[in-house]
Amino acid sequence: MSLAFWHQLSAALEELEADPEVRGVVFCSGLRRDVFTAGNDINELYAPLTSKERYRQFWVDSNRFLARLYTSPLVTVAAIRGACPAGGCCLSMCCDYRVMTEQGSIGLNEVALGISVPKMWAALMARLVGQGPSEKLLQFAAMLKPREALRLGLVDEVVPKDGLLEAAETAMRNMLQAPDASRAETKRLMRGDFAREWVAFAETEVDYAWELLSSPGVVAQLGVVLERLSGGKPKSKL
Repeated sequence: MSLAFWHQLSAALEELEADPEVRGVVFCSGLRRDVFTAGNDINELYAPLTSKERYRQFWVDSNRFLARLYTSPLVTVAAIRGACPAGGCCLSMCCDYRVMTEQGSIGLNEVALGISVPKMWAALMARLVGQGPSEKLLQFAAMLKPREALRLGLVDEVVPKDGLLEAAETAMRNMLQAPDASRAETKRLMRGDFAREWVAFAETEVDYAWELLSSPGVVAQLGVVLERLSGGKPKSKL
């Protein structure tokens, strides 16, 4: 999930929201591998390969999209196939409903990479599964199996892989039975304050986050991750 990818997501959502014929959207992976999305591109976080200015744009723009998705007047469904770490997990948490395949894992695993979980991402998880469970999951970079995620409320349904899109579409049809205007307004009232706080905090979070990302320890840790993933060439995504 690079800066360009976040911009494409934002443009797509804006276009869909502007179309009066569109009432909902399903997010699903187009990858051949069983990966919903592998999360943010580490090249956007690895200080030697980027700059504070580039990181500021990346971080603010990606979080603006997530906050917008969280309050979108559309009905939103995440169809999660396979692995769903970090940024992918956050995107799915912003949706109204999450369907996951029987094989896979989901969670915010930033701590395992040597970086902290973003404050508003952690707060969003706490809204879904509760403060106590979230603290344990996030501090120890837990990646939940689908049934455990279902038990905690991080996903709403677990289905066989070949039934994923059908289940997502069924959930969509069920939610679209509610009148759009009243449903969307209720969503705005319940989520709007949090979303505005999220966007405002992303603007101020950059300085702290960049200081952390450019520290020798984090640079070394992310360098190891990049080397492991890309055979010594820092091109991979996570």
